[in-house]
Amino acid sequence: MALKIRLTRIGTTHQPHYRVVVAEARSRRDGDPVEVIGTYDPRTKGQQVKLDLGRVDYWLSKGAKPSDTLHAIIKRYRRAPAAVPAA
Repeated sequence: MALKIRLTRIGTTHQPHYRVVVAEARSRRDGDPVEVIGTYDPRTKGQQVKLDLGRVDYWLSKGAKPSDTLHAIIKRYRRAPAAVPAA
């Protein structure tokens, strides 16, 4: 069973909103995921991504491959907390 970490769309027309999911590679885009590990809302001004990095690392260690888009989002999300001062 090959797994992918990818986006699944839950938004309406002209209002995109996505879930970050772990799903089988051959399943359809909005098919039943193995696990939901975050959300992505490209229309917000502040924090667009909410991810559970612990689960992301777990699935990566199990062999799941992120899509190109998710690879970039995860990389950017890992750098973001370092730029924000702890308050």
